[in-house]
Amino acid sequence: MANSQIKSALIAGAGSIGRRHIANLKKLGVTKLAACDPHPERLEHVATEFQVECFPTIEEGLDTFQADAVLVCSPPVHHVAQAMQALRAGAHVFIEKPLSDRMDEVEALAEEAAKRRVVVQVGYNLRFHPSIQKLKELVDARAVGKILWAHVEAGSYLPDWRPWQDYRKSYTARRELGGGILLDGSHEIDYVTWLFGAPREIACMADHVSQLEVNVEDCATILLRFADGTRADVHLDFFQRSYSRYCSLVGSEGKVQWDLLSNSVQIQRPGKEAEIVKFNYEINDAYVAELAHFMECVQTGARPRFTLQDAILTLRIALAARAAAEDRKWVFFG
Repeated sequence: MANSQIKSALIAGAGSIGRRHIANLKKLGVTKLAACDPHPERLEHVATEFQVECFPTIEEGLDTFQADAVLVCSPPVHHVAQAMQALRAGAHVFIEKPLSDRMDEVEALAEEAAKRRVVVQVGYNLRFHPSIQKLKELVDARAVGKILWAHVEAGSYLPDWRPWQDYRKSYTARRELGGGILLDGSHEIDYVTWLFGAPREIACMADHVSQLEVNVEDCATILLRFADGTRADVHLDFFQRSYSRYCSLVGSEGKVQWDLLSNSVQIQRPGKEAEIVKFNYEINDAYVAELAHFMECVQTGARPRFTLQDAILTLRIALAARAAAEDRKWVFFG
């Protein structure tokens, strides 16, 4: 189906991210839209707000609605199976992060996508944010020398994520649905591997430490050692009452700091005034950009800039970090 256009899309999962993607697809000119979800109240909401056709199951949606693309926005435990159904129906597929909650069948999914020569992209939208792209540019150009150590943090309060829903019922809060901060917060793992490649060693502390009623880890600190000697610590949590998302990259000749709240990248070099680059960019713009790139790849037949193998690597690291925390030992990653 390369060199085609996305004129119709089926969204599997009518929760908050599914709704966001429906609205953004409309912005991008895709008007023939449908949604499927086992929860009638969610279907009623998107039918009323977006005037889309609705189905209780993905099977019924694929059988009834002719979709050029399927967006898999269901809980992670269902991602691979639903993506495989969409591929076998002949659709291009966009999968929300994380790719899955386990490694089972992810390579089979990659093989199926390659065999059918369709576009598959995973929703790590931070890679489409110009401030993160600036970080990548600075690291690659060795603007502050070799990066020796990186500190990365993302923290927020789970009950604020989806205010219309009891947080205890969200997939993020439930291990059996593929939740936990290591998977749902894997954006940070993803952009760190984009900056530095695959790690060689991983250690992690991850546990449920807050009073939130969840059965998953709500706090994780991952230690990573990369092939060139760069070290990183990545802290993730969903109990901070104020939103925090930033990183510091310490180089041999200076320091780079990124902060999403201020939409800025600061470059500090010894003896020089700090250089601050500001970005006028809303977070939803990155969601629009990732879908626009997906649609462009379908139209041109190009390979996505960020591949399914990139998402598989991020999943492997998240699961290796969880295993390292559970076993209380270093994981040697190769």
